[in-house]
Amino acid sequence: MTALVLPAPVYNDHVIRQATIASLFWGVVAFLVGVFIASELTFPLLNFDEHFNFGRLRPVHTSAAIFAFGGNALLASSFYVVQRTCRATLWGGKGLASFVFWGYQAFIVMAAVGYLFGITEGKEYAEPEWYAKLWLTIVWVAYLAVFLGTVIKRQEPHIYVANWFFLAFIITVAILHVVNGLSLPVSLVGAKSYSVFGGVQSAMVQWWYGHNAVGFFLTAGFLGMMYYFVPKQAERPIYSYRLSILHFWSLIFLYIWAGPHHLHYTSLPDWTQTLGMTFSIMLWMPSWGGMINGIMTLSGAWHKLRDDPVLQFMIIALAFYGMSTFEGPMMAIKAVNSLSHYTNWTIGHVHSGALGWVGFISMGALYHLVPKLWGKAGLYSTRLVSVHLWVASIGIVLYITAMWVAGIMQGLMWRTYDETGFLQYSFSEVVQAMHPYYLIRLMGGVLYLTGMLIMVYNVWKTITVAPAATPAQK
Repeated sequence: MTALVLPAPVYNDHVIRQATIASLFWGVVAFLVGVFIASELTFPLLNFDEHFNFGRLRPVHTSAAIFAFGGNALLASSFYVVQRTCRATLWGGKGLASFVFWGYQAFIVMAAVGYLFGITEGKEYAEPEWYAKLWLTIVWVAYLAVFLGTVIKRQEPHIYVANWFFLAFIITVAILHVVNGLSLPVSLVGAKSYSVFGGVQSAMVQWWYGHNAVGFFLTAGFLGMMYYFVPKQAERPIYSYRLSILHFWSLIFLYIWAGPHHLHYTSLPDWTQTLGMTFSIMLWMPSWGGMINGIMTLSGAWHKLRDDPVLQFMIIALAFYGMSTFEGPMMAIKAVNSLSHYTNWTIGHVHSGALGWVGFISMGALYHLVPKLWGKAGLYSTRLVSVHLWVASIGIVLYITAMWVAGIMQGLMWRTYDETGFLQYSFSEVVQAMHPYYLIRLMGGVLYLTGMLIMVYNVWKTITVAPAATPAQK
């Protein structure tokens, strides 16, 4: 009896190529704006125009880095991974996937224009107004339909763990977005609206959203990326599949409770602050379980790390993931938080995770994807990948060490009293003391941006002049 051979599915890679290019484009925009606003803090005279001052450009930078660069990397990787691991093309045909991509780009532009003109809800994250949020809700539901529909119609009986993380990221971000975005427009033709939450309830909802945006957008989504591309690049199975499932369930359960640690010493009830602190400390364990699982995937293949800069990107990303997920729970402890909060230490912590973990795992995944998406035998220049790695790594080290030193000094200066019981340092003296560290941060940002430009050049040359892959290499 002859075994039934199923035809190989035809994957929709066009939308993945689009999202890859978009991620690179928005990455350059995000890091360029980041360098400029770092310059504005270092040299305040650069705040010369109301539309391009620090207050307007800061949310442009953060949104471009997280949602435009990172979001498009997630679109590309999730659509690629779900098709390969399910052996099924994207549900909804090319039209729905294309709507998700272009609809998402439209949201990015709508939000950025709103930021520049000061049209926001004025919350902690300077979130866009109701019309942009409503549009994103429609796009995100379509994204969920495409991804979940593909999983449902899969030809593989098993759902690979990367898809668990991607699905948790998509569903939870949808819930966070809808609840945090609940607002009443003043009129259907005006941009202004008012949040349905007020006072301490508004703060609690904002940080339930804010920290879980970190937990599910910037952590769970990119862990889905890690669980597929690290084994693929290393050509080894994941170190422990059982640990990956334990990592998944413990992470998504614990993360959802950690938001109140952003509101220590505020009017939030003390028991809620303690709850957030406790769950934040507990998060350290599953986070390091995932880091160990990713790094130990190289067991028996450590020699690959010596010669493969793409794999080096991914492993350094995991190292930054481990460092950030140790530092975060430590900073959630009230005694530490009393020194670190509202200082540049927090900025250093955020950027060690954003530049080191999110940036490097995205770059490693995109370096892996580009030759496969365009049918090339390999990247145009592996040496340029290595140059990018070193330039960007030095940039991160300059950035975060400067902010760590500046933040601790800032916190200590704020709490220093003279012999008469008055504050020893004025606000202007504290700001003046930050200047050398702001300059070092600016240098670090320039290096990170330079690395991104090197990557764009390498990808462009890979697409245009790199030799095509042979049938055996595909």
